[in-house]
Amino acid sequence: MSGLTQLQAMGTAERRKEARTVIASSYLGSTIEYYDFLLYATAAAVVFPKVFFSGMDDWVGVVAAYGTFAAGYVARPLGGIIFGHFGDKLGRKGMLIVSMLVMGVASTLIGLVPDASVAGPWGAVMLVILRVFQGIAVGGEWGGAALMALEHSESGRRGFAASFVNAGAPTGAVLGTFIMGAFSSLPNDQFLAWGWRVPFLLSFVLLGVGMFVRLKVSESPIFKAALEQEKREQEKREQAEGAQAAVATGTGGTAPARREIPLLQVLRRPKTLIFTMLAGAAGFALQVVLATFAVTFAVSKGADRQGVLYAYAAASLVSIVFVVLGGRLSDKLGRRPVMVGGLVVFIAYLVPMFQLLSSNNIMLIFVAFAVGLMIHSMLFGPLAAFVSEQFGTTSRYTGASLGYQLATLLGAGFTPGIVAQIFKDSGQNTGSVVWYLAIMSVVSIVFILLTREPKNNDLETVQA
Repeated sequence: MSGLTQLQAMGTAERRKEARTVIASSYLGSTIEYYDFLLYATAAAVVFPKVFFSGMDDWVGVVAAYGTFAAGYVARPLGGIIFGHFGDKLGRKGMLIVSMLVMGVASTLIGLVPDASVAGPWGAVMLVILRVFQGIAVGGEWGGAALMALEHSESGRRGFAASFVNAGAPTGAVLGTFIMGAFSSLPNDQFLAWGWRVPFLLSFVLLGVGMFVRLKVSESPIFKAALEQEKREQEKREQAEGAQAAVATGTGGTAPARREIPLLQVLRRPKTLIFTMLAGAAGFALQVVLATFAVTFAVSKGADRQGVLYAYAAASLVSIVFVVLGGRLSDKLGRRPVMVGGLVVFIAYLVPMFQLLSSNNIMLIFVAFAVGLMIHSMLFGPLAAFVSEQFGTTSRYTGASLGYQLATLLGAGFTPGIVAQIFKDSGQNTGSVVWYLAIMSVVSIVFILLTREPKNNDLETVQA
């Protein structure tokens, strides 16, 4: 029985049970991937400047560490292209398994990289190489997980379903930050010598759990149906062309045409790709500033490092619910109104947020993180559906992955380093940082408004 036919043959309760299984798998897989990917962000903020860039001015070391952090974001679009191509050709499920394997191995190896006292500058080089593999893996993971949740769900619930993939990011951040925070309670010399490595080594355990769950998930029925429809149409074309050629020349049919490469399908509509990228960029800038620069900033003002990490982790835990609520709200109101509203409120919140972060009071720092992440959830919750719904089935993995990962590169890849440099050059004045983030937010608002509302798009269409 074919993809959609099989899904349609199920009762409503059975279809929803299948969708819940897939959504749970996407959420768990995304949590594990982002645990690995965002754990690096925490380490870049509190460990790597001292371990791999020791001997530098404090803020110069921070900028250098954020440079290695950016390497993962540079690699994410490449991961989107590679995994997107094979995901659109061969299926979503297989690519999710491969992406998780690459991420788990790369993250485990980061925990084994020798520090500057042993390897000199080669330690930082190895760090960058492994960070690139992390970026490739998460670049392929997101699109497959989002599409599996989206394509197994009913119309009118897609924003809610896809939001669980993005909810994996704060969940992974909570898990990683709590574990890193626990080891940061060690004496400082022990933490910098070996304590920070343990959370990365634990990635191997999470890899085993994730692979066990991923192997049990069924392929997307919409993707399977699209391939079957393509095959039928191709056979009809070949028969018609063969008959015409036989009449005209007395020979056999023509060679079968191949389906266009998914990346070329996407690039034939560059406007969709560019608008999607710019619409999502500010959301990633705000997210990564909270995960990196805001942590460093609060600690630099005298707050306890472990307390700040726990405050961020607790705030991320609160935000998980709001990410899902943001996705559900977008099913009711539309993706664009919810996303624009979140950005407008965040612009207004930037100044008080930095005032709270500089208070040297852990409870107020928690409030700063919690409110910031709750506001950010209004943008982040609908984003997975907003991006994925812009593309047709046979190029959706490639288009959604590339659009989303280009947005992360533009919005998050270089933002920690840029913000840290702006802050340093302005004499540690947060006003310059506020202006930078506000301008990025306004740009994203403009492109969200210029992009079509995708809430009611038909996902079963096969066009690019």
